[in-house]
Amino acid sequence: MNGLTVTALPALSDNYIFLLRSQHDDQCALVDPSQAAPVLEELRSRPGRLAAVFLTHHHHDHVGGLKELLERLGPVPVYGSRMDQARVPEISIPLEDGARVVLAGEEGVAMAIPGHTRGHLAYYFPDSGHLFCGDTLFGAGCGRIFEGTPEQMSSSLARLASLPENTRVWCGHEYTRANLRFARTVDPDNAELVEREGHSAPPTVPLDLGLEKRTNPFLRCAQPVLRKATGKTEPVEVFAELRRRKDHFA
Repeated sequence: MNGLTVTALPALSDNYIFLLRSQHDDQCALVDPSQAAPVLEELRSRPGRLAAVFLTHHHHDHVGGLKELLERLGPVPVYGSRMDQARVPEISIPLEDGARVVLAGEEGVAMAIPGHTRGHLAYYFPDSGHLFCGDTLFGAGCGRIFEGTPEQMSSSLARLASLPENTRVWCGHEYTRANLRFARTVDPDNAELVEREGHSAPPTVPLDLGLEKRTNPFLRCAQPVLRKATGKTEPVEVFAELRRRKDHFA
């Protein structure tokens, strides 16, 4: 284990802001600061020097606190998708897929995962196994498709699923319990899914990627049980039907 630790700060009604700290100095960074107040409170109780901000996508519930934080804590590099720069002018380091980032001596990579938005990024730090995926992958679910296509979203999820199974997934919202209820409707005989639902009290983040691959229907679209449940054969068609049903699930 190297020198990065992560604190999940609850924000808004169900968001998370992630505060990354170096174990070797007072350097810290933020992922998706939806509000300023939770960050300022955390830094009052456990001081640290803000060195960077990482944005996964442009939605207000992921960037809403950015301007105030920069005003209060001083200018720092703000990493985000080049596609989002016009909508989030605070982005000072625009990134493309595969761009390298460094925090506390650990190198990470920006991964383009379009679907929820066109410019959505994830940040993966392989040495410590941390993945920050915004609103693409959730506990037992995935994000809505606002700007992309089912093909893009399916491909983005497959890319995340290809990471090591012990990856710790820090997603942007606490949706796991509701997602598990939907998952049971399409994969009712999955014993591990049933067990997971019984232990789904929040907080459920970070997620275990291996567990997601075994219980998240959106990562299991090639499985016969999901093909049967949706009446579709091709994985992307299975995914699109699952997403359609989830969009209308109460």
